[in-house]
Amino acid sequence: MGTATASLSDIAHEAKRLEGKVALITGGARGLGECISKLFRKHGAKVVIADIRDQQGLAVQDAIGAQFATYVHCDVTKETDVENAVNIAISKYKKLDIIVNNAMLIDDAKPSILDNDVAEFERVLRVNIVGPFLGIKHAPRVMIPAKKGSIVNMGSVCSSIGGVTTHAYTSSKHGLVGLTKNVAAELGKFGIRVNCLSPSFVSNNVGVREFFKFDDEGCSNNVYSNLKGVCLLEEDVANAALYLASDESRYISGHNLAIDGGFTTINPMFGLFSQS
Repeated sequence: MGTATASLSDIAHEAKRLEGKVALITGGARGLGECISKLFRKHGAKVVIADIRDQQGLAVQDAIGAQFATYVHCDVTKETDVENAVNIAISKYKKLDIIVNNAMLIDDAKPSILDNDVAEFERVLRVNIVGPFLGIKHAPRVMIPAKKGSIVNMGSVCSSIGGVTTHAYTSSKHGLVGLTKNVAAELGKFGIRVNCLSPSFVSNNVGVREFFKFDDEGCSNNVYSNLKGVCLLEEDVANAALYLASDESRYISGHNLAIDGGFTTINPMFGLFSQS
């Protein structure tokens, strides 16, 4: 009986895949970022929630517990804000093992390039490219001396294909993959892994549903996936982020992990296995 109890205890301990780690999540106050923050804490991490939505961020901090989570106001387009968020993580928790560059912005749908505004294009790139760049710049200050760390950038199916969303958003997500690979090439010598996570249409994300005008059955349409009977949820993306953040992926770096049901590699309406 004693042996069995010890084994169950070991299993319970091993189930916490981020035990003892500290993670900074940008855009962590709602949606996917909130989901990632809560899942990381469930697996033993202390989390720093960085966002511009103070009320929601503080609510997530309180829901997780102030002893395990810290909210910090952070506009990812401002270097001083990002630097401050990293400094708070280091000051409070004495280290930083993981950063998830999740904050993102999408502009209004304007199918004609003639109607696209330069200022809006630049605003999207500042959040979606400059934001992760700043996170990647400042997090390694503590990761390099520690000779370890995991950086996870939040991409999209728009990181590898065109024609799905706006010109600005698609450009930013393609650029994020390039940034991921380039930084992975530099930081590998310090034992720091840098990866990109590229989800498809997250059916229970409010922003996605509004942009694509999903109804309750929209996510099951064959257009959005090669997998029947499965809808991508925020929890699925959070689980993938957990994998890339954890030591289970210790030999994976410079990779763009698609979570898209085959969307970016398979046309389910054409060919030998057509579902039409």
